[in-house]
Amino acid sequence: MRALFLSKESDGFLLPLCFLPGSPSSSFPHILQKRQPFLSLFLFAKTSQSRGRSLSVAASRKNFCGVSRQLRSSCPSSFLRVLSRSSFFAASASFLDNEPRDISASPECRKMAEQSKVKDLTLSAFGRKEIELAEGEMPGLMALRKEFGPRQPLKGAKISGSLHMTVQTAVLIETLKALGAELRWCSCNIFSTQDHAAAAIVKNNSAAVFAWKGETLEEYWWCTVMALTWGEGAGPDLLVDDGGDATLLIHEGVKAEKEFARSGALPDPAATDNLEMKVVYKILAEGLQKDPQKWSRMAANLKGVSEETTTGVHRLLQMAKKKELLFPAINVNDCVTKSKFDNVYGCRHSLPDGIMRATDVMLGGKRVVICGFGDVGKGCAAAMKGAGARVVVTEVDPICALQAAMEGYSVSTLESQLATADIFISATGNKDIITARHMSQMKNNAIVGNIGHFDNEVDMAGLLAWPGIQKVNIKPQVDRFIFPEDNHGVIVLAEGRLLNLGCATGHPSFVMSCSFTNQTLAQLDLWDNVATKRYQNDVYLLPKELDEKVARLHLPALGCELTTMSQEQAAYVGIKPEGPYKSASYRY
Repeated sequence: MRALFLSKESDGFLLPLCFLPGSPSSSFPHILQKRQPFLSLFLFAKTSQSRGRSLSVAASRKNFCGVSRQLRSSCPSSFLRVLSRSSFFAASASFLDNEPRDISASPECRKMAEQSKVKDLTLSAFGRKEIELAEGEMPGLMALRKEFGPRQPLKGAKISGSLHMTVQTAVLIETLKALGAELRWCSCNIFSTQDHAAAAIVKNNSAAVFAWKGETLEEYWWCTVMALTWGEGAGPDLLVDDGGDATLLIHEGVKAEKEFARSGALPDPAATDNLEMKVVYKILAEGLQKDPQKWSRMAANLKGVSEETTTGVHRLLQMAKKKELLFPAINVNDCVTKSKFDNVYGCRHSLPDGIMRATDVMLGGKRVVICGFGDVGKGCAAAMKGAGARVVVTEVDPICALQAAMEGYSVSTLESQLATADIFISATGNKDIITARHMSQMKNNAIVGNIGHFDNEVDMAGLLAWPGIQKVNIKPQVDRFIFPEDNHGVIVLAEGRLLNLGCATGHPSFVMSCSFTNQTLAQLDLWDNVATKRYQNDVYLLPKELDEKVARLHLPALGCELTTMSQEQAAYVGIKPEGPYKSASYRY
């Protein structure tokens, strides 16, 4: 077997390593003599008569480090040479010890690797090839490199990013780097990192990266802290955020420091039922005892944040309304060239991709329920309709519900569809949309997925707490939950998190170029604000001129030609010939 596979078991990990032609099992008994409670090894010696035994490693997460080192120290060198010929083994071994491995003689790369934590640096060559392909599909970012690169407008800026560490994000990172910035990065979702992209960024000395696919919640928040931490007690100048977790951590840290200074009280993880906030409170409590002013210093130094997604913008607006926002924020999500492109067309592309990669089901003829008909829901519904599914939309907003009806979709309640629908997708940005009670009433093997930012749209906590529930892992990010009452099950994708990134590779490069061009312009605007002081601690939109610029940069790649307005025509409608062409209140 040339390829190698890593599969997660309920109580550990099983790693089939390889088939070794003609290798006698007697060569490896010494491997079994150590760590007997944690390690099982089986050799498969594939002979010409197709007879043999298999070698695998089963280890609990806490013993990965020792298992990997044991393999390297105990196995004959000839065996390791055979294994090392497979890039899959390299990835798996690095996953086991979870330590970055340097593969470059470059001192700069070694330094960046030491500052980073990714799954496997040997994946960097693969990542670089994909990044180069993506650059050809991201004309907006490449145009900004050409326009601003020689001037280095971000020189001196320290940027921390919390945004899906994908191939497309790698192009964003290297664009910001080309404009002069220094960067530290983490992913904003435990499943969304593309490990080859992370490796390529570190290998190229583009950024320090703390991200790998399949993080635990503890690892995820540790990565966020590391991306925000610049040396002894220092923080970033600017933030790129997606979902608002980095922004949230800073604000929660400042609150905790104030309370600690006032009363000496530490954040108590037992004070919340939210699993993620339990981890956050634990991190903050530990940090307060070492540096009781870290987050306050960081907030005071920050020049601003640019927020990528709807959920993160909601958080920012809530903080601004309460006068709690500690630094300026630019709402990238509501740029027209983000919300009407990334949210709609990106989801139209990536939702069916994620469902089909995860389940291989035929979408044609299936009854699909889309919860929410905002921009994301519109893209999802269009994708399912285009694949031949019968689409039902659920909505609380009468305007969106009417839009769905005018597009030809059925509009109903979720409860009325539980017994008959085949696939349920949540796309609302709200919580408890699909509850455990809902899932208990669905038909056998109904598929449940979420394309909103957080996993609380699907009530995973309630599902896991259901008395007698049985979780059966089908493959990574695909689980079947069996209810004890009638032995029927539902298939949950990506543990209720973003299925398009957990089960597939997310949105395509071209549409992400629109979003990330906005992100780059927002970072330039925030850094410029250091001198101009135009922004206060509030939430702002990019000017319409920049929104139109983003669209203009992408038209040539699609072979489009714009019509030119005459002076007389412009005067007639009261605008300039070069734009902007619509008022701020115009709804595209």
